[in-house]
Amino acid sequence: MNWYLAKLVYRIICGDGDHTPQFDEQLRLIEAEDGLHAFNKAQAMGEKEQDCFLNQERSPVQWKFVNVSELQVLETLADGVEIYSRIKEEEDADMYTHMVNIRAAHLLDKHSDAFISSL
Repeated sequence: MNWYLAKLVYRIICGDGDHTPQFDEQLRLIEAEDGLHAFNKAQAMGEKEQDCFLNQERSPVQWKFVNVSELQVLETLADGVEIYSRIKEEEDADMYTHMVNIRAAHLLDKHSDAFISSL
């Protein structure tokens, strides 16, 4: 058996869909004997996990599975191994760096609190 990283893409449709299109890209670990089985397993997972519910305004929200857009075999599972990379171009480098640092500070606070609570 091998491990694969699959990107499942869902379209999020609120109400009648008269809004800027939204998509959720999820990275999932898939265990399968080969790429074809991993792809089929990821597609089945995406289909099964589609959802429809009412939001706070009582409007329907649909999470419609689009497809599996990426599938990569993970050759080695070890501490620190890169499993995903995406290069982004941003208009405002300082703002992007600032937002990354804010998110990192939030993660540090959250996990520090959890660690202290576990003592």
